[in-house]
Amino acid sequence: MNKIKLILLTLVISFTFSLNVNSKPVPASFADLAEKLMPSVVNISTTTTITTNSNPFPFQFPPGSPFEDMFKEFGTPQQRQSAALGSGFIIDEKGIVVTNNHVIQDADDIIVRVNGDQEFKAKVLGADPLMDIAVLQLETDEKFIPVAFGDSDKARIGDWVLAIGNPFGLGGTVTAGIISARNRSIGLSRYEDFIQTDASINSGNSGGPLFDMKGNVIGINTAILGRNGSIGIGFSIPSNSAQIVIKQLIEFGETKRGWLGVRIQDVTKEIAQVEKLDKARGALVASVAENSPSEKAGIQAGDIILEFNGEKINQMKELPAIVARTEVGKKVEVKIWRDKKEIIKDVILGRLETSDDFKISKNQETKKQNNEEIIESLRIAVRQLTKEDIKNRNLPNQTTGLVITKIANNSPVANSIELNSIIIEAQKKKIRSADDLRKITNEVLNSNQKTVLLAIYNNQNQRRYIGVKLD
Repeated sequence: MNKIKLILLTLVISFTFSLNVNSKPVPASFADLAEKLMPSVVNISTTTTITTNSNPFPFQFPPGSPFEDMFKEFGTPQQRQSAALGSGFIIDEKGIVVTNNHVIQDADDIIVRVNGDQEFKAKVLGADPLMDIAVLQLETDEKFIPVAFGDSDKARIGDWVLAIGNPFGLGGTVTAGIISARNRSIGLSRYEDFIQTDASINSGNSGGPLFDMKGNVIGINTAILGRNGSIGIGFSIPSNSAQIVIKQLIEFGETKRGWLGVRIQDVTKEIAQVEKLDKARGALVASVAENSPSEKAGIQAGDIILEFNGEKINQMKELPAIVARTEVGKKVEVKIWRDKKEIIKDVILGRLETSDDFKISKNQETKKQNNEEIIESLRIAVRQLTKEDIKNRNLPNQTTGLVITKIANNSPVANSIELNSIIIEAQKKKIRSADDLRKITNEVLNSNQKTVLLAIYNNQNQRRYIGVKLD
């Protein structure tokens, strides 16, 4: 009996020792680390000129009227300055700064504040909307303290992290948390493989760094869920993916991504069963672009891509990111599943940015942006609600309104309405066009009330009334 007790005691002690060896201690304080890193994190402020035409007539033409376009050119051009705030971090002593593309996009002037009191103008060395990364150069000969990138692939769920940035324009703010999840995709950009963290991230933190406990940057903070502030769900671009883009932007001023030339879709359980594949994995080729690297290599519609350049494709969404970070012109092996067996195809990668696929998608994106209109009084961008929106969101068939596509940090709705919400009424009047909303909000601005009552559908398609104080 004593022998059994001795064995059990030994096992308990060994297990406890093993846990203590393998677990990392909880930091007593982040003060020393924060003090070391703060000089390398910067606050970014931008100004953008918005030009609109005012209506020269004391009445409005009906939406869609031929007179609306005919007389639009007679409006008086009016310009106003829109301001935005963000964060960034220094990666070179010569003043090279990394931030998000959406922080500086279309900006006329970029001011970067270092150490809270030094201000410098900055120019854009290069920007990548697809991954939402921009690289700036401070216009000065001063030397700065840079930070280094860490290996984001080694970051584990549960690891401690620090976020430093400029939330709500408050300047150097440090928050701590853990890595909550990896490989997140939330539909913001083409190449998504976000690190999710519960470190508090708010408006103005965009472009700031996510640090590991060694003081290395393992992510670029780029998005939050919840317009009302941090709810413990923030997203960062992994440093390993970001570094490839940053290096290209510094060297070339643009990106050079690999291009395979296939349109792909998920492999479902049903498809895997039909194809006699052991389980649902890989990326199913739906179509092959004409004269693309894939067509030249003999890849066909119906093939299932299982491996690319030695990397296994477990889910369809993994393939675009892997292809994009592979060197243009490189000869790679692509393992595919065809006719119930594996075969290998050698593909020489093209460049995405020079492909017809990219030009078409870019033109579509430009067209989409051109359909946006600015509502100056609310400091938001909107587009017309479409039949497709109504169908996809399961809204009443006769719904009319405007989908919110952008919200400025200083917008009066920034803390109460989310992106992609639909404005359907203002002051209890139906909204059918951007001009309808402009007219009503301008009337409110010229009154003593200054508050407009909006009816919206939020992202959960719930109808809500929101009172907004205009300034």
